[in-house]
Amino acid sequence: MDVGIIGGGAAGFFAAISVKKNYPSARVTILEKSKKVLAKVKISGGGRCNVTNGCKNISDLIKAYPRGGRSLKKAFHTFSNKDAMEWFENKGVELVTQSDGCVFPQSQSSQTIIDCLTSQAKRLGVVIITGKSVNSITLKNEKLAIGISNSDELYPFNKVIVTTGGSPKREGLQWLELLGHKIADPVPSLFSFNIPNQHVTQLMGIVVDNVILGIQGTKFKSNGTLLITHWGMSGPAILKISSYAARELNEMRYSFKLQVNWVNQQNSELVSNQLLEQIKQNPKKHLVNARVYNLPERLWEYLLAKADLPLNKKWEELGKKAINKLVEILTNDIYQVKGKATHKEEFVTCGGVSLESIDLNTMQSKVYKNLYFAGEVLDIDAITGGFNLQAAWTTGYIAGQLK
Repeated sequence: MDVGIIGGGAAGFFAAISVKKNYPSARVTILEKSKKVLAKVKISGGGRCNVTNGCKNISDLIKAYPRGGRSLKKAFHTFSNKDAMEWFENKGVELVTQSDGCVFPQSQSSQTIIDCLTSQAKRLGVVIITGKSVNSITLKNEKLAIGISNSDELYPFNKVIVTTGGSPKREGLQWLELLGHKIADPVPSLFSFNIPNQHVTQLMGIVVDNVILGIQGTKFKSNGTLLITHWGMSGPAILKISSYAARELNEMRYSFKLQVNWVNQQNSELVSNQLLEQIKQNPKKHLVNARVYNLPERLWEYLLAKADLPLNKKWEELGKKAINKLVEILTNDIYQVKGKATHKEEFVTCGGVSLESIDLNTMQSKVYKNLYFAGEVLDIDAITGGFNLQAAWTTGYIAGQLK
């Protein structure tokens, strides 16, 4: 049996290894369009490779996928994040789980994961051919013939697994649409927000833990760490909400109002009580010298200025109107976002081959026999934290069973 795998990324390698495990005598060939394989794995997690997430159960795991999570529930029961961790550890890769659940190789280097996958593929006899950009699949003599761009080359296979990754434009998926697959329009996911011409960018470098974010006029919310940058805002909380609201933000043309709750407390009455307690405890202290909620010093000064409160004003001098204004700034600070910035380390696309066209028990196409899919080419994407790679391991593992 000849098996062709289109794409030499995480899902492609995992699918190839899975095929060889299930069918040791099969000839498996990976066709990669660039000169290097596993390029995205190399830069993932800032070069450390966030292999998966250590969340405790599958019900928590699927919540990390704005698109595809519920559909993957059964697939995760076949090959979960715990299975992925066990797989890598059995291959000699030592892993560490951070307090936030992110799992990395102990070496803190993505090269460890690349070496593991390439050595396994080599040991199993997987053939890797680079510099081959695929633009078509046709049925020829009962085989699937893969056509190469700018060439007359045809590679015939009994079975083909497509693991080409996310495509930023619909045109990149047209060859799969021509085969009869439904395509969900690709739009960016996991990006930071541009907030031009606003003083908050002067606080670049400040990190605030446990903020709550909202997109005004929608139900989208996220929480986590926020990073203020010289162009606007980034960090896990921003990336998370950009993922959940990817399609809606695209429709808004990335012009919207971002609501920031700096103190992780949605009950404004409790925040007001906290300020009243501060007045009671530190009546003679200047506002600037007695911060609340352990906010970073420069951020606290900025928020006081935004609330029109002098830094040297004493806490006991705050009236009801000033307290209400400060509560509003702390819990519902508004910023006009205009545009997005690509998160340089991990760019993910929302969209791809619709799951309606796929049998998720096998990852086989419902419209083209012996054609399978795995990884980001599918309309599956997740927030940061190792979840996108986990989807690649899971779908690659299942597709490689060739059922």
